[in-house]
Parts: sequence; structure tokens; C-alpha cells
Amino acid sequence: MSARAAAPRIRSSFGAYLLHADARALHAVGRLRRPAVTRCMRAVTHLGDGPSWVFVGLTLFAVGGAASVHARALAVAALASTAVAQVLKRSLRRSRPSKAAGFVALVDDPDAFSFPSGHTAAVVAVCIALAGAGAWLGPLMLGLACLVAMSRVYLGAHYPLDVAAGAVIGVAMGLLARIVVG
Repeated sequence: MSARAAAPRIRSSFGAYLLHADARALHAVGRLRRPAVTRCMRAVTHLGDGPSWVFVGLTLFAVGGAASVHARALAVAALASTAVAQVLKRSLRRSRPSKAAGFVALVDDPDAFSFPSGHTAAVVAVCIALAGAGAWLGPLMLGLACLVAMSRVYLGAHYPLDVAAGAVIGVAMGLLARIVVG
């Protein structure tokens, strides 16, 4: 067998290994579930929803001045990251853990597809777009981004790789927002 013919098998077996490890990590997180933590994670995950970003953006815009620039950066980051994540979800069509891995989700799935995490993409993009916007805003957004990302796996809405891919998209779109808004 030539090296060229062996390459797809190597990629395929690595991909299978990666997906298996991803499912195992998800199940390991599932064993950590506790009622009080579940209540907190349900609340945290909704902070990454679209209405939360609309509220924060409108609040920043209403404050005016430099805050309105931050509102525009938030809008560009959230919209761009959501668009990229949704295009990839529709193209790659990875099933949610509750459908493919026999994992019980603790929140309703917003759509049928899991990869990448749109919540994570948006919250990381906003975090990057607002970094340096104030002494308190950057650390607050970083903490929120980490919590929302963790909540998506904990609640069974996403595999860990979905969240990692969402974070990568978020970094790219957050940087784009900073460039576009200035």
C-alpha cells in the first residue's frame, strides 16, 4: 500500500479516536452533575443567548460615548460569530450529544446540530471585542465566556470539541469586530 493510500485511513482512525475521546470526556463531565451546580449552569448558559447580547448592546448604546463604540463591537462580534457558527453547523451536521451519544441533555437544544457551539462562539467573540473596554469589563467577560462554555458541555448541549471550535471562531470574530469597529 502506498503512503498516499494510507493517509485517509490514518486521518480516519485519528478522527474516530478524537470523536471517541470527545464522547468520553462528555460522559466524564456528566458524572460530575449535581443539582445545585445544574441550577447555576442553566442560569449561566442563558447569559450566552441572543436576547442577553441585545440587552447588553442596547444598554451600552444608551449610555452613549465610548460605550456606544463598545455596543457596535459587541454587535459585530455576536452577529459574525453566530453567522459563521450557523453556516458550519448546517454544513457539518454533527448530531447533538442527546441524539448521538445517549447523553441526557439538561436544557432544550436550540437546533439539531452541535458542531460548533454557537453560544461559545458568541460569548468568546464578545469577550475579545470588549477586551480592554474598561478595567472591570474585560475580566467580567472572560469569566462569563468560560462559564458559558463550561455550561454547554455540563448541560449536555455540546461535546467539548464543539465548545473548543466555538471558542476558536469566537476569537477570530472578536478580533474581526475590533478591526471593523476600530
